[in-house]
Amino acid sequence: MTENSENAGAPYRSYVESLLEVLARSPGRPALVPARGPAVSAGELRDGVRRTAAELAERGVGRGSTVAFLTGNRPEALTARYAANLIGARAVFLGEGTAPQAQARIVEGVGPAVLLVAPGTEAAARALLARVAAPAVLSLGPSPDHEDLTAAAALRPPRPVAGAARPGDDWCVRFTGGTTGVPKGVRMAHGPYASTLALHAGRIPAGSPPRTLACTPLAHMAGVLADIALLAGGTVVLRPGFEAGDVLAALARERITDVWLLPPLLYQLLDHPDLPATDLSALRRVFYGGTAASARRLREAARAFGPVLHGWYGQTEAGNIAEVLPHEHGVTGPGGLPTAGRPAPGVTIEIRGADGRPLPAGERGEIVVRTPMPMSGYWRQPGPTAEVLRDGWIRTGDIGCLDAEGRLFVLDRIGDRIVVVGGHVHPAELEELLLAHPAVAACAVFGVRRGDGTEEVHAAVVPVPGRDAGPRAVREYVTRHLGAMYAPRAVHTVDRIPLTGVGKPDKRLLARALGGADDGPAAQA
Repeated sequence: MTENSENAGAPYRSYVESLLEVLARSPGRPALVPARGPAVSAGELRDGVRRTAAELAERGVGRGSTVAFLTGNRPEALTARYAANLIGARAVFLGEGTAPQAQARIVEGVGPAVLLVAPGTEAAARALLARVAAPAVLSLGPSPDHEDLTAAAALRPPRPVAGAARPGDDWCVRFTGGTTGVPKGVRMAHGPYASTLALHAGRIPAGSPPRTLACTPLAHMAGVLADIALLAGGTVVLRPGFEAGDVLAALARERITDVWLLPPLLYQLLDHPDLPATDLSALRRVFYGGTAASARRLREAARAFGPVLHGWYGQTEAGNIAEVLPHEHGVTGPGGLPTAGRPAPGVTIEIRGADGRPLPAGERGEIVVRTPMPMSGYWRQPGPTAEVLRDGWIRTGDIGCLDAEGRLFVLDRIGDRIVVVGGHVHPAELEELLLAHPAVAACAVFGVRRGDGTEEVHAAVVPVPGRDAGPRAVREYVTRHLGAMYAPRAVHTVDRIPLTGVGKPDKRLLARALGGADDGPAAQA
């Protein structure tokens, strides 16, 4: 039976069915290269998806079901996600770096039919299951605690499985943030996702299949790039996590063409002593985004990596909004901020004032967008959904402006302003200034709320070795450039900036550890 007959009669052709067809064209080529063990061929991946889909279906998983993942960057995790989506179930990812209490709230909220865990996540799984019950718990590999789904599926013949998803069904509910409060579940539909993947895969030149490195969680942008790579006939190289030396070695050894990095991770590569001797000749696209970036450090990255940097500004609620192409990394705007780029294909961007009306070029306001990949809404939260989704437009909650040529500049989050005597301090603006200081290697700005309700600006600073980045020097520098209102009430010298599970500065942790805050930072960039 051919892959086309596998889809005969299906009401909708999901992204998984398209992916299975691509895998069937050259079953012997490597599709997944794990951190340990042999590569998984395209044919093996296709058969694994079919077998796992059939096994999950027999256990009652189907259209409308939810499958929760606590699985890490393993080939089995991608196999199981594709299998669940093929039969119409939605995926919910539980970040391994998320506190068990937060994971438990998510599990309680979505009511999964199955919780999937993996070797290496047993301790996290036990901590989670001590707080919440799951109807079924299965392991993606041998486990002392749970039945091995992969072993059970391997006993099945790799017969085709008909797709059950419809365009409006959730392929994923992705829970955002959580470092500043209860995370919201963003519902992402099959139809827009399939179209977006096809668009990006179609932009990759024919005969030039990508080799994509996944060194950040597959639950986020690394997983999206993995889907694009496989749809384009490429290969995904999996690493268990980000470690700068390991990533540089993998870029050279595996002849990586594509990689996704948050800016703090990109800076770690720039600062690593192995970078000058690393062979980066295979690199074609280094995608970055997810948090504020430094114009100075991006210029350094452009010199180190060559014309391969691609900035992506987007949100889980909206998908990709704007793109910065390699030749645009010298463009800066207000306060020296680097541009977030021009609208991505199919995207319309407006800057609106407090009255909801569009503002002219150069005026600051809320970034409001129409995109090809809007969320369906927040999981079981109609009120917040109505606040963000309005008449086909998405309110991003970001403050920005457009220049006369249509380039976007993102200044900060509306909700992330630190309210101080005299006005508002925007963390991203202050971080950009600090990163331009020759003695500052890395930094994070956060607000600390005191018992009387007032807020203070705090900065955690990693100094350049041998340079003075002490409190007095930093405060004088900020006062000179931005004024006394922006000068941090406290400057904390640290060895490194801690990151959340998705690679963003963990400002809640910084506020607790350094600011004495009980309820986390008042601001989160």
